[in-house]
Amino acid sequence: MAIAVLAVLPYLTDSLAGLSRNDGQLAANYANRPAWAQGFFYLHVVCGGLALLLSPVQFATRLRRRAPRLHRLTGRIVIAAIVLGGTAGAVLAPMSLAGPIGTAGFGALAVLWVLFAIAAIRTARAGDLTAHRRWAVRAFAMTYAAVTLRLWLVALVPLMSGDGITHPEAFLRAYVIVPFLCWVPNLLVAEILLRQTGRATRPRPGGTSPRSSRPSRFVSR
Repeated sequence: MAIAVLAVLPYLTDSLAGLSRNDGQLAANYANRPAWAQGFFYLHVVCGGLALLLSPVQFATRLRRRAPRLHRLTGRIVIAAIVLGGTAGAVLAPMSLAGPIGTAGFGALAVLWVLFAIAAIRTARAGDLTAHRRWAVRAFAMTYAAVTLRLWLVALVPLMSGDGITHPEAFLRAYVIVPFLCWVPNLLVAEILLRQTGRATRPRPGGTSPRSSRPSRFVSR
């Protein structure tokens, strides 16, 4: 949650022009763009931050059981934030600092992010809670691409630095690598976890699940 606040706060407390003067290369990329592009940028940042902030709450089992209405309400807010933020991200992808790689990587991220979120709410409305949770996990993995992107940049920028290479140059070299790296590993990890949990809950031959096949502590012998 702290990462969500830190990611959004600079853009809410300063202008794009002001941030670009402070070596903010992402801000500089949009500082001279048309007003509509800047509007989509802020929409992406704010809605993405809101999704980052609220998504972990949706996976709190105790809260989901005790306050199902709150779970549904925050879920709708998260879905709306993802749809708006993802749509804005798709519009902004062709303007990426990473060029064609950024257009492809961030564009695919934006489209899948929205599709996963829509699938999550559609399966919930259909009453298929198992499928709903699976799509929600995938949407969560895409939401946190914003976090992994920043972590990769923290690791990659120093590696790209060297004699005669300025920090902005090192940043741009690193930024070209992250359009796919920020979300593909997230999605792979999500799929692995989903497969593992699916195997753990799949009924065994004879109609018993792994849990039910174990003898109860309270059965008399």
